[in-house]
Amino acid sequence: SNLPFRVDLSVWDEVPEKFRKTIKAERLVVQEEVERGEAKNIDGWDEVELGELIDVKHGFAFKGEHFRDEPPGDILLTPGNFAIGGGFKYDKLKYYAGPVPEDYVLAPGDLLVTMTDLSKAADTLGYPAVVPMHQGGPRYLHNQRLGLVIIKEPEKIHKRFLYYLMCTRSYRHDIVAGATGTTVKHTSPTKIRLFRTPIPPPKNQEAIAEILGSLDDKIELNRRMNETLEAMARAIFKSWFVDFDPVRAKAAGQQPRGLAPHIAALFPDAFEDSEFGEIPKGWHVDSVYTIADVIYGAPFKSALFNDNGDGRPLIRIRDLATHDPKVFTPEEHLKGYVVRPGDLIVGMAGEFHAHLWRGPESWLNQRVCCFQPIANTPRAFVHYSIEGPLQFFEGSKTGTTVIHLSKGDIDTFRIVVPTPTLLQQFSEFVGPVDYRVVSASAESRTLSALRDALLPKLISGELRVRDAGRIVGRCV
Repeated sequence: SNLPFRVDLSVWDEVPEKFRKTIKAERLVVQEEVERGEAKNIDGWDEVELGELIDVKHGFAFKGEHFRDEPPGDILLTPGNFAIGGGFKYDKLKYYAGPVPEDYVLAPGDLLVTMTDLSKAADTLGYPAVVPMHQGGPRYLHNQRLGLVIIKEPEKIHKRFLYYLMCTRSYRHDIVAGATGTTVKHTSPTKIRLFRTPIPPPKNQEAIAEILGSLDDKIELNRRMNETLEAMARAIFKSWFVDFDPVRAKAAGQQPRGLAPHIAALFPDAFEDSEFGEIPKGWHVDSVYTIADVIYGAPFKSALFNDNGDGRPLIRIRDLATHDPKVFTPEEHLKGYVVRPGDLIVGMAGEFHAHLWRGPESWLNQRVCCFQPIANTPRAFVHYSIEGPLQFFEGSKTGTTVIHLSKGDIDTFRIVVPTPTLLQQFSEFVGPVDYRVVSASAESRTLSALRDALLPKLISGELRVRDAGRIVGRCV
């Protein structure tokens, strides 16, 4: 294919050529959005001011003394939980373990907008997100700097259509243009209510929301499935190689729970001493380099960095959580390493976490490294084995302005290594998990790109609902 899209998925065969041509660096970018107001002449469309249909309620100033970085507690949403383009980010959640006014407990399906943005470009200011389902889980709290959208005229505006309307360029342009503040940008309920836009009849709104929502629903399903699969793989690793549950069971004369006899037979029934204390008999403690090579990022020239897709994407530390690099470079560095989906990437400044890369093929930038498994070691075993040493060094360097992980630190990583046959069995269990996680993430990026192309066309009336429905029906 001559497409600049980095992941080749068959769904693109179903996308009309006029949409394919807008693909650029893993994102469909509509070159020119229809000017706001152009849809006035479409039969049944009315121009409205949002304040006629909605109100926006400020959040509550929860007390910082009850904030937590880990459960238990309710989830305290912040502007940092909003993604660029709309929707939630589920990393770096904050928790609240103090008293909660019931008026500020959010319900599933509630629509929120960000009222404050700390970034220079106001990347998320005014963008919306919908509170997810949380049956049996922690509640979501309506924090300050977030606005709760209250629909006054539900028969005139569909909530999910409103969500997508708040993702359009015309809405964002109004919000950012009217923002106050220099370093920290702010908007207000009044500015949001003053936004004027043409909207279709309610039935058309519902149809548009259903089309775009089907793409987002599939993306969310992929995210939750990946989360579940990764939790299962991590649980198996912890049971086998950290807690040594099968070995402890056999040492007590019991059959390891949940394991077939041929798998249980791979575990010893006794322990022996090591530098880490007791470990299963026949296993050993060794350097991380017995299971992985470490590749360090190259110092690419920042003068060549660009955001217009010239060259190959470049992975920086800030891109690890999103798997969505925003900077490109045409430079072909002699020591450059091209990261591919499924590679294991670790940031070396600020925080030290291991990430299974799910983004496009990209250059590995300085202060980022890649752990490549060797000697038939499962990638997941390397992944979970280095999490302990990474956490240790992150904790030991807390208190400095910016913490850094050095090659000297990595040289000290020590790993408990089981027998090759057991590693092979673990690979058979978790190898498909890594593949499924990476492929589902690639599919989600494809669907996200299609949604981003359809959204302005549908919201403006340029693309008819039935045409968009046929496109999406072949892709989801």
